[in-house]
Amino acid sequence: MKTITPDDVIGRVEKGLLIAGRWRPAADDATFAVHDPATGRPLCEVADATPADAAAALDAAHAAQAEWAAVPPRRRAEILRRAHDLLLERVEEFALLITAEMGKSLDESRAEVRYGAGYLRWFGEEAVRIDGTWKVSEDGTARVLVTRQPVGPCLLITPWNAPLAMPARKIGPAVAAGCTMVVKPAPQTPLTTAALAGVLAEAGLPDGVLNVVPTTRAAAVTEPLLRDGRLRKLSFTGSTPVGRLLLAQAAGTVLRTSMELGGNAPFIVCEDADLDAAVDGAMTAKLRNIGEACIAANRFHVHAGVAEEFTRRLTARMEALTLGPGTDPATDLGPLIDERQRRRVAGLVGDAIAAGARVRTGAVLPDGPGYFYPPTVLTGVPSDTRITREEIFGPVAAIQTFTTEDEALRAANDTEFGLVGYLYTRDVNRALRMSERLETGMVGLNRGYVSDPSAPFGGMKQSGIGREGGNTGIDEYLEQKYLAIDMAPTTRGTGAAEDRAEPEHSR
Repeated sequence: MKTITPDDVIGRVEKGLLIAGRWRPAADDATFAVHDPATGRPLCEVADATPADAAAALDAAHAAQAEWAAVPPRRRAEILRRAHDLLLERVEEFALLITAEMGKSLDESRAEVRYGAGYLRWFGEEAVRIDGTWKVSEDGTARVLVTRQPVGPCLLITPWNAPLAMPARKIGPAVAAGCTMVVKPAPQTPLTTAALAGVLAEAGLPDGVLNVVPTTRAAAVTEPLLRDGRLRKLSFTGSTPVGRLLLAQAAGTVLRTSMELGGNAPFIVCEDADLDAAVDGAMTAKLRNIGEACIAANRFHVHAGVAEEFTRRLTARMEALTLGPGTDPATDLGPLIDERQRRRVAGLVGDAIAAGARVRTGAVLPDGPGYFYPPTVLTGVPSDTRITREEIFGPVAAIQTFTTEDEALRAANDTEFGLVGYLYTRDVNRALRMSERLETGMVGLNRGYVSDPSAPFGGMKQSGIGREGGNTGIDEYLEQKYLAIDMAPTTRGTGAAEDRAEPEHSR
């Protein structure tokens, strides 16, 4: 059997825009290059959507909305389940594609395919469980019927760090709820989204339900859509600054929004923690996705009594990792997404070192092509450095110490972000007490991994609005509609009108 190569898979992926079921070039025939972060070389050229293309995509989504909303839930569920099965049949092809354009190791890419497919399966199961309520009104004169129906056409903006899982996490509930979509993938990783769209079409998704518009002209393409009254929802995963801008633009039409924004996750190791488990969890929470994850551990708060031992063990584990192209089976850690991101990580580390942080390992850029950054451990990191305030998005562990529980929690919560926190302790009471006080939407308790299609993913403070996944994930794509059904007797007695009258102050 012939071995499949990344070039084979890339060659089969559509490079155009998907609008109304047809792949087509951009209106001005413009394209942009997608690069391999392990070498810096271009992989292919992809159509670069214009504002006119985005408008055509919304036209298609709007035209398909009414008919798609009327499709029975079981049919929508079957499409998602079939797409899930197709993804699992093609794990290797999708993994090669993800690794080629994003850089992570093949093992991690395979895991992402399975994880992303899980969202399609989960929301396929949720599609047939969309419910409502029925009750007698308070005064008995009406019946209260509450139904849920699709929000309508959605704009889904996805990031580069999980090019299959993030689109799947948004497309799954939209399809299940009966919404049509315009998807704008990140320009660094448009190929995986295009391939996913192809799978959904093969699974039976009708033309116009899913439209894909990759572009390097993000602001010009998305802003007119946000002003268009036909668009009913925006779902965005990305940085908090961009999220703030999109929220401001969405305010003009009071658009329904879901925002999964930045993180600055604390990783707390108490003095009674199982250090073997804590180091294992730290490796997962810090280095999954090369550290380029919103849920990556950003700040390590370690009790002073165990800090040196924890640091010694973590440093040894980090030093044992092999940097290299994700396609190499020996690779533990692939490249960062591009040179800009590598410079940013290096700048954060350099700022911390200048402020007095000590390098335990790493911090030296390797020679050769690609955007590699070494696994790095810093200790004695001052609390006012950029690396403690900003999202690192790279394989750098910045360690600080604490002596009391209150001190650890103050430091952990001293951030505008609140996506996830990690806590290691063997004391049940302390675990519950500290978990409740952590100002985060998710907590990994003695666990370095929190993502799960069956759980509500999202944060507090400036880490976002709404939740993706879990039993509530589909709610972001549904509107509630209340029907008041008159049940008054045909022969009204004296005072019936007065009984039903609204209070004067409510008129």
